[in-house]
Amino acid sequence: MHIGVPKEIKNHEYRVGLTPESVAELVAQGHAVTVETGAGSGIDAEDEAYLAAGAKIAPDAKSVFDAAEMIVKVKEPQASERAMLRADQILFTYLHLAPDVPQTNDLIASGATCIAYETVTDATGGLPLLKPMSQVAGRMSIQAGATALEKAHNGRGVLLGGVPGVEPAKVLILGGGVVGFNAAQMAVGMQANVTILDKSPMVLEHLDRHFGASARAVYSNIASLAENVAEADLVVGAVLIPGAAAPKLVSREMLSTMKKGAVLVDVAIDQGGCFQTSHATTHAEPTYVVDDIVHYCVANMPGAVARTSTYALNNATLPHVVNLANKGWKLALNDDIHLRAGLNVSAGKITCAPVATAQGLSAISPEEAMGL
Repeated sequence: MHIGVPKEIKNHEYRVGLTPESVAELVAQGHAVTVETGAGSGIDAEDEAYLAAGAKIAPDAKSVFDAAEMIVKVKEPQASERAMLRADQILFTYLHLAPDVPQTNDLIASGATCIAYETVTDATGGLPLLKPMSQVAGRMSIQAGATALEKAHNGRGVLLGGVPGVEPAKVLILGGGVVGFNAAQMAVGMQANVTILDKSPMVLEHLDRHFGASARAVYSNIASLAENVAEADLVVGAVLIPGAAAPKLVSREMLSTMKKGAVLVDVAIDQGGCFQTSHATTHAEPTYVVDDIVHYCVANMPGAVARTSTYALNNATLPHVVNLANKGWKLALNDDIHLRAGLNVSAGKITCAPVATAQGLSAISPEEAMGL
C-alpha cells in the first residue's frame, strides 16, 4: 500500500503522523511511504531522516494526497485537506467529529474511509490510541493552569504549591480517567490541594488507593460539583464520552460563584468542551476571560510537546497502520473488532452512532459499511 504523511497545518501543531522509525517498519514490510517536505521538522526529524528510512519526499500536501492510498495524520484534516480526499482513500487520524459539523459533512462528501484514533477500543474497554495523548494533555493541563494563574496572565496570582506559611492552590479535576489521573499526579507532585470528582465507584476506589491522603476522591453530583467549583483556584475539565460531545458540567451561572482570576482548563475541548463558556483556542492565543474567569481551551495541547507526543502516539498507532496497510481496511477491521470501532465515516455514511446522535443524523453500523 502507498501511505502518505502530510505536514500538519493546524495552528501551532508540530506533531507528525509517522516518525522515521515507523516509516522504516512500513517500508520493510513492502509498503511505499511519501512524506511532505518538512513534515517532521517539529520533532527534529528532517527530510534526510525520512529518506534514510526509505520514504519519498513530496514538495507539497497535494502530491502526498494524490499519491497515497492511506493518509496518516495526527489532527483532524483541515478544510483544504478534506478537499483533497478521495473515495478510494483511507484516512487514519484523530477526527473528534461530534462537535464538528463542517468536517463531518466534508468527510461524508469525500466518500473516503475515515478511521478515528479516539474511538478505537481495546479488550479492557479502554481507548488505547487516545490514551497517550490523554496522558500528555492531563499532565500539561496542570502546568498550563499554573501559568494561567499568574497575575500577568489575568490569574489570581496564586502559586500552585504555595510556600511554607501560605496555603497551596485548590485544584479541582472533573473526571478521574486517564486525563484526570495524570492531571492529579502532576498537581499532587506540585503540592497543590487536589480534589477529583467522578461518578464511577470503581474509579473513585482506584484514585483513593493510589493517592491516599494526597488527594480527595469525591463522588460527583450537583451539590459536590457546585461546592468544589466555587472553592477552586484551578478547575481541569477531564470528562470524556467516547465519540460523543462532552457534557457541559460547569454553567456560566457557576462562574459567578468562583474567585476572580480562577482558571478553567478544558481538556475536553476537542469534543466540544465541558464548560458552557468554552470555545477552542490556540497555542498562539491560549486563554480568554469570561466573567473574570480565565479559560484555557487549546484544542491540540500535546502539540506543544511534539516530540514526546509523536513518539508516544506512534507507539500506539503503528500496529494498526501496519494492519491496515497489510490487509486493506475491510479485512483489517474484520479481523480486529477494536479497530472496527474506530470507523467513523465510510462511503458517504456515518458509521459511529455517538457522532450521528450528536449531530441529529442517521448512521449505519461498521459491519454494514464492510458489507457483512
